[in-house]
Amino acid sequence: WVDKRFDRSPSELLWVDSPQWGPLNGKLLNLSYGHGRIEIVPHEFINGQAQGGLCRLPIPDLPTGTMRGRFHSDNGHLYLCGMSAWGSNQMYRPGGFYRIRKTETPSHLPTELKARKDGIDIIFSNPIDAASLQASQNAFTVRTWALKRTKNYGSPHYDEKTLEVAAAKLSPDGFTLSLKIPAI
Repeated sequence: WVDKRFDRSPSELLWVDSPQWGPLNGKLLNLSYGHGRIEIVPHEFINGQAQGGLCRLPIPDLPTGTMRGRFHSDNGHLYLCGMSAWGSNQMYRPGGFYRIRKTETPSHLPTELKARKDGIDIIFSNPIDAASLQASQNAFTVRTWALKRTKNYGSPHYDEKTLEVAAAKLSPDGFTLSLKIPAI
């Protein structure tokens, strides 16, 4: 379940099947019809229950909603279709055909999440600079809420809370950010 303020209409989940995409190969993507975005879906299973999140790829929103993505077997690029109709914020063109390719610029995207009793570990595609973490020690905000699953489109937030991040620690290799959140 995706909060509709983040993505009002997910269209497709797609596994990255391209060695050219480096650390994102084998990871899960969400294609957004509602906002014309592509998001990575870092996730985990705890006692058989799936949980995870979404993080936008560092590319501009496309001018239409997106769907039907496939990775080309020869060049490794992602090709996807787009259209604009009811349920999409992207009404700039009636349709489109897009190619997304990996560049050599590090994306620093979260590729895995690991919940703990006192916080969360976020594993990134590329190492995070320790100096940037020091500069942003108080920049972490964790908000939680519940949604009511009904036949209605979306749900208001229930039981919203902002949780204190007591500490942020980067692993020696720079790939894992551990947030200590006592109230989680």
